[in-house]
Amino acid sequence: MQKDEKVLLEEFQSKIDKGVKIEPKDWMPLKYRNQLIRMMSQHAHSEIVGMLPEGNWITRAPSLRRKAILLAKVQDEAGHGMYLYSAAETLGIDRTTLLEQLHSGKAKYSSIFNYPTLTWADIGAIGWLVDGAAIMNQTALAKGSYGPYSRAMVRICKEESFHNRQGYEIMCSLAFGSQEQKQMAQDALNRWWWPAIMMLGPSDDNSPNTEELMRWRVKMESNDAIRERFIDRTVPQADYIGLSIPDPELKIDEATGHYKHGPINWEEFFNVIKGNGPCNKSRLKTRVDADRNGKWVREAAEAYAAKRVIRDDTDF
Repeated sequence: MQKDEKVLLEEFQSKIDKGVKIEPKDWMPLKYRNQLIRMMSQHAHSEIVGMLPEGNWITRAPSLRRKAILLAKVQDEAGHGMYLYSAAETLGIDRTTLLEQLHSGKAKYSSIFNYPTLTWADIGAIGWLVDGAAIMNQTALAKGSYGPYSRAMVRICKEESFHNRQGYEIMCSLAFGSQEQKQMAQDALNRWWWPAIMMLGPSDDNSPNTEELMRWRVKMESNDAIRERFIDRTVPQADYIGLSIPDPELKIDEATGHYKHGPINWEEFFNVIKGNGPCNKSRLKTRVDADRNGKWVREAAEAYAAKRVIRDDTDF
C-alpha cells in the first residue's frame, strides 16, 4: 500500500536528522527538489559566468607563471560548473533547460561577478576575497543532505582552496612590493570588500528560505553566521600584509570575540541581482554569444559520436 505524503515526509525528515544522505531515487518533497535545483543551478551558473572576469586577464598576466596559474584556475571553474550541472540533472532537469534559464535571465548567478576587473590586483582580490567567501559557504554545503551535491562540493572545495591561496599570494606580492603596487592592492580591496560581503546573501531577517533549508540540511549555516566567520578570518590576513579593510566601523566585539562590521548597502546588492550592476548586461551577452557561436562545435561532436556508434555496431 502506498504511504501517504505525511508519513513519507516524516520518514524523509528522520533520515536527514540522522545524517543519512538523500539520493536521486529517494522520495523527497517537491519543494526540497525545487530548492536544490535553484541552488545548484545558481551555483553552476556562477562558476561559468565567474570565468569571465578572470579569463579577461589571462593574456595580460604579468608573467608566464601567473598566466599558467590563472589559466588552470579558469579551467577549474569550468569543471566546477560541469560537476554542478551534472548534480542538478540527477533531479530530473536537463542541462539545456538550465542554460536556457541563464541566457534568458530567468536564472540568477552570484552578484559578485557583475563587477569589473580593472587591474591585475583585482585577480588577487577575487581569489582572496571572493573565493575565500565562497569556501566558507561551500565547506558547509559539502556536509549537506543531498548526496550528489555534497559529494561534488568535496572536490570543488579542494580546488577553491588553491584558488584562495593563489589570490592571497598575489595580494601579498603586491602589498610587499613598491608603493604603487601596494596602492593597487589596496584599491582592489576597497572595491571588492563590500561586494564579497554581500555575495554571502541577504541578512537572516531578509532570507525567507533559510529556516526551511537549514531544517532540511541543504544549508548548514545562516548567511550572517557565514559572513561573520569570513570577516573574522579575513581581517587578520589584511592586517598581516598591511592593507586596510574599507569599513570605518569595523571593530572587535570584546564580549563575543567576533568583528562587528558597518552597515551593508543592501540596496546595491538587490539592484545588481535585478540586473543593474556594472557588468550584468555584458556578462550575459558574452555567455549568450559563446553559446550561439559554439553551437556548430557541439553539433559536430554529436554527429561524430553518432557516427562512431554506427561504425561500432557494424563491426559485430
